Amino acid sequence: MTTQATTAASKFSSMRWVRWANLAFMLYLLLVAVSMVSGGFKWSVGEQAKTLFEFASHPVAGLMIGLIATALIQSSSTVTSIIVGLVAGGLPVETAIPMVMGANIGTTLTNTLVSLGHARCKEEFRRAFASATVHDFFNLLAVAIFLPLEMMFGVLDKLSGWLVSPFLKAGDMSMDGMDFMKPLTQPAVDLVKGPLEVFGHNGGFGLIILGIALIFISITLMGRLMRGLMVGRARDILKNAIGRGPLHGIASGTAVTVLVQSSSTTTSLMVPLVGTGVLTVREVYPFTLGANIGTCITALLAATAVSGDHSVFALQIALVHFCFNVLATVLIYGVPFLREIPLKCAFFLSDLATKNKAAVAGYLGLVFIAIPGSILAFTA
Repeated sequence: MTTQATTAASKFSSMRWVRWANLAFMLYLLLVAVSMVSGGFKWSVGEQAKTLFEFASHPVAGLMIGLIATALIQSSSTVTSIIVGLVAGGLPVETAIPMVMGANIGTTLTNTLVSLGHARCKEEFRRAFASATVHDFFNLLAVAIFLPLEMMFGVLDKLSGWLVSPFLKAGDMSMDGMDFMKPLTQPAVDLVKGPLEVFGHNGGFGLIILGIALIFISITLMGRLMRGLMVGRARDILKNAIGRGPLHGIASGTAVTVLVQSSSTTTSLMVPLVGTGVLTVREVYPFTLGANIGTCITALLAATAVSGDHSVFALQIALVHFCFNVLATVLIYGVPFLREIPLKCAFFLSDLATKNKAAVAGYLGLVFIAIPGSILAFTA
C-alpha cells in the first residue's frame, strides 16, 4: 500500500510539472503571437496606418468594435492582447482606448448565458440572472462615465502616459526595460515570417491572422492549464473571501482571475452559487469587480513581448485597461448612489425576465447585436 501511494504521489507530481512546463510554453507562445501581430501590422500597413484606422478613430465606433469582437470571441484577454499587438504596430493609443472599454462590456455575455441554465426554476433564475447582469450594468455604467471623460479630457490617455513616462528615453520612445524579450521572441517570429515574404506586403496580413489565431489558442490553453493547477487554491480563496467585506471580495476576485486567467470563468462561477441561494447578489458584486481588475494581467504580460519605437505605447494601452477598471471600481463602488445603480438595474431586469423570457432575448439582442451593429453602420 505504501509503495502504491508513493508511486501515485510521484506520478501526480510529475504530471503537475508537465502542466507547469506546458503553461510556460503557452505564455511564450502568447508573447510570440503578440510580436507577430505587431510585426505583421508594421509590415502590411506601414505609412497607410492612418487611413486604415480612420473608421475606428471615432470613439463610439471603436467602443463597438471592442464590444462585438469580445462578444464573438468570448475573451477580453484575447481581444486586449490583440489590441496591444496592434498598438505596438502603430495603432494610435487614443484610437485603441475605446476598443479596450468595449472589450469590458463584451466579456459579460458569458455569465449572462450561464444564468439561462437556471431558467426552469423561476426563483433560481431571478437570482442567477441578476447576479450575471450586475456585471453587465457595472461595465455599461463605467463606459457611460469614462468614455465622455476620455473624449473631452483624455483622462486615461494622460494617466497611462504619466505611468509609462519612466520608461521613456531622453531621445526616443523605446523602452530599455522591455528589450530583453526581443531576443527570445524574434527568432520564432522570423521563422514564421520567412515563408510569407514571397507574398510581399500581403504577407503581413497573413502574419497578423496567424498571430491572432495563436493568441486565441495560447490564452485558451493557458486558462485550462491554470484552472487545472489552481482550482483548489482558487476555491479556498473564494470560500475565505466572500462575505468578509467588499475589500476582501474585490481582492479575492482579482486574485482568482489572475490564477485562472479568465474573468468570464470567475464571474460564471458565481452565477450558480447565487442561483442556488448559497450567496447573494450583493455578496458577489465586489468579487465581480475584482475579476475586471484581474483580467488585465494578460494584456500587461503581452506588452512585454514588444520592442522598438512603439513598445512604450503597447505598455501604455495595457495600463489603460488596468487604470480604467481600477478607477471604475473606486468611483462607482466608492460612491453609494452609483454603487446601487447596477444592482437596481440587474434586479429590475431579472424580475422582468422572470415574468417574460422574451425579455432575455430582447436584452441580449439589443446590447450585443442591435445597438453595436446600428452604431457601426451609422458611423461607417
